[in-house]
Amino acid sequence: MDRTQPLISIITPSFNAIRTIDETVDSVKKQTYQNWELVIIDDCSTDGTREKLKMMSASDKRIRVIFLDVNGGAAVARNVGLDHAKGRYIAFLDSDDRWKQDKLDKQIQFMQKHQYAFTFTGYEYMTHNGQSMNKVIQAPQKVTYHHMLKNTIVGCLTVMIDRKQTGMFKMPNIRTRQDLATWLMILKQGVTAYGLNENLAEYRIGNSSSISKNKWKAAKQTWLVYREIEKLNRIKASWCFAHYAMHAVLKRL
Repeated sequence: MDRTQPLISIITPSFNAIRTIDETVDSVKKQTYQNWELVIIDDCSTDGTREKLKMMSASDKRIRVIFLDVNGGAAVARNVGLDHAKGRYIAFLDSDDRWKQDKLDKQIQFMQKHQYAFTFTGYEYMTHNGQSMNKVIQAPQKVTYHHMLKNTIVGCLTVMIDRKQTGMFKMPNIRTRQDLATWLMILKQGVTAYGLNENLAEYRIGNSSSISKNKWKAAKQTWLVYREIEKLNRIKASWCFAHYAMHAVLKRL
């Protein structure tokens, strides 16, 4: 391993992920870029995930597992991970998603070449069984705060942030859409998010009933982010929400 390469801290919350956690961790271990630490925060799993995570951390010292005593949701888990992360660069990967093997390598080179503080990549959808849906979400060249208000194009599993440039950050403690609120918080400081338009990750979606339920929950939480966190007035929030809804539909086509 080239120790001159910067350490990348990967934040992975887990909850009852016994069916998918192996694929997620394997996709990290197979990265061509090897100077990483995987910080897994288990949010009170009850399905055997904890026992599996103990074995994973025992077999690879780069995998650190933190077991929470109270279930707090993804925002709480990710913030615990951020507190324990040692790397300058932060990446996010949920316990049911996967990365292509050159994801970290290409993205860190992209960031260092241009001195970017915040980047994201393209990604593709896969079914709950892990099969490709042949649907790729393209990454635009860049996204500003005002663009982010109207779009959900930045996939959390593709984000990498340079904390030396952005400063330390935490996710707002809300049950869903905490990633959107975090990106808005960082971009509001004048940072621009730059897209690497390559398909470097795989996002797992649920069955049709859970997709509909989750989309409704996400829509309601997006509205709350506009009104309660970003403090947009009702007219501005409605305008942004209309664009958000349109882009959400386009992503599924």
